[in-house]
Amino acid sequence: MAISSSVLDRPIGVIGLGNMGLALARRLADSFTVLGSDPSGERQALAAAAGIEVVDQQAVARSCSVVLLSLPRPSISLAVTRALAAGDSTPSVIVETSTVNPSDIADLVGATRDAGIAVIDSAILSGVKQMSDGTSGLLIAGDRSVAEQLDPLFAAVTDNRRIVGESGSAMAAKVLNNAVAHVVMVLLGEALALSKTSGLDPQLLVDILTAPDGGLMRPLTHRIAERAFSGDYEGGMSLEAARKDSTLVLAMAQDAGVPVFTMPAAHGVYEMAMAAGFEREDYAALVKLWEAWCATSFVSIATP
Repeated sequence: MAISSSVLDRPIGVIGLGNMGLALARRLADSFTVLGSDPSGERQALAAAAGIEVVDQQAVARSCSVVLLSLPRPSISLAVTRALAAGDSTPSVIVETSTVNPSDIADLVGATRDAGIAVIDSAILSGVKQMSDGTSGLLIAGDRSVAEQLDPLFAAVTDNRRIVGESGSAMAAKVLNNAVAHVVMVLLGEALALSKTSGLDPQLLVDILTAPDGGLMRPLTHRIAERAFSGDYEGGMSLEAARKDSTLVLAMAQDAGVPVFTMPAAHGVYEMAMAAGFEREDYAALVKLWEAWCATSFVSIATP
């Protein structure tokens, strides 16, 4: 989709001035004129105190070619987008920075298609402090030519930015990144409790887990990046041995009276992989279950 080369010459709109939205607006205000909009009087006052010109949503639509959304729920993003698309004056680009699903980005694209508005999803991989400091990770997706044209805007936010693919893929990356972090947090709570009940210094456990060959990094860097992406499951630690270790930690938790939730759930997958005949393969072969269930392949590296 072609957009005017002058879209960044006009003020930049930010709709949603919550903690993240206000931090985003302040970052942009160092390089652009920024108009902010939020229904909350309290947020309006905080934005004005931060030097952001506060206007209503209609004024944002009239004055801005690029509008960024930072809103609490996908339904609100869609309602705001529909209102922008239905107005007499419409922006050229809407940049969704709220955390939403890829399907929500598809809804925004559908809501703006007839109005000729480009939609870019820009996922923020950080908290408010990192946004304020300019160290946020930024994943950008959608029409590449539009994303590249907006690069000075994204550069004002952070140096740590990249275009990751088609519309919705930036939000997919963020949601998945957060999902892994949230599941790992539960697992780490279980491991921390088991370390205490077994007399192991929790700091030592942290040191072990964060080492290159530790339990956090090795499954990602070796078993996914090297084995699953090449389809190589020969040698290594067998799935049968990994299942045995899974049985041991469940017994350890039972002996110590420590409630565990993720460990039993994971053990069930090892049992399924054993039943599928993967017992002598490296335990990275677990992912073949999802390849079968989803009729897909994770192999991305050509093998001889």
